[in-house]
Amino acid sequence: MHEVAARAGVSIKTVSNVVNGYPYIRDSTREKVEQAIADLGYQVNVTARNLRRGRTGLVGLAVPELSLPYFAELADSVIRAAEARGLTVLIEQTGAVREREIEVLRGARRQFTDGLIYSPLGLGPDDVHELDGVDYPLVLLGERIFGGPADHVTMSNVEAAKAATQHLIDQGRRRIAVVGAHAGETVGSAALRVQGYAAALEENGMPFDPALVGEAGLWHRATGAETMARLLDADLGIDAVFGLNDALALGALHTLHLRRVDVPGQVAVIGFDDIEETAYSSPTLSTVHPGREEIATTAVDLLLARIEAPDADRPYQQVVADFSVVARASTLGEHAAG
Repeated sequence: MHEVAARAGVSIKTVSNVVNGYPYIRDSTREKVEQAIADLGYQVNVTARNLRRGRTGLVGLAVPELSLPYFAELADSVIRAAEARGLTVLIEQTGAVREREIEVLRGARRQFTDGLIYSPLGLGPDDVHELDGVDYPLVLLGERIFGGPADHVTMSNVEAAKAATQHLIDQGRRRIAVVGAHAGETVGSAALRVQGYAAALEENGMPFDPALVGEAGLWHRATGAETMARLLDADLGIDAVFGLNDALALGALHTLHLRRVDVPGQVAVIGFDDIEETAYSSPTLSTVHPGREEIATTAVDLLLARIEAPDADRPYQQVVADFSVVARASTLGEHAAG
């Protein structure tokens, strides 16, 4: 900045005013400074500027597993939303391990970020106290912890799962299996989506058959394929499948292909998350779009508001993103659009 000032024949303060967009500067002065900047290849030291403000310009994003397409695509959406607001995202992968998720909250890396967007999977409802000591801006994602001292962005799991199941019922399906349940879970995506599934059955006067609810551990294609195989081996007369995420549904679709089961002629399939791959599977996979871009943008905006006004006395917000059912060939067959 000293060199730019000397070359333009102005003060350092004038250079600073030009760089920071101060409006009350003569055009001729601004042009001299801008020419000097161009001649010298001067670039603003963003790190130094942020340090003067007491900020780094970095925010953290902690997710369970980037190998799961939903979290990879969520991370991409968060990065793009953050970049549009002048922030850089540092991603941390926890592996859904409780101890690692706690370490993310307490670890030394938090000294180098202005805030954290946090999506736990290993923690549960009884761990809400782990958020009590957080003294930096925090936005919570997901369905593992509710009511904590943080802004929270989540999705309409129950209503969206109900809508997905209703879509299958509207296609005339009556023996609808679930792939991906977690035994004993009362809070979390699996429990909430099974709850929505059961609600749709009840509203349509259809019985809830526990035998049709296939359990799976991690929500991967492999576990979806294995669960689908067990359900088929049980000979339950299944005519539709609701995969509790798209990876599970794609795994189920793979097993149905191997068993020469026609989709959707014999068994219709729907997933949840609307990952990019679903538009290119064979057949294309019906799914639920959970509002991923809205979740990412809202989370970044809530975090930035806390960063810029850390002492503001305002209540924590819980935002529920909108969803939509995306009907494709795996439920509509030849009637699918496109």
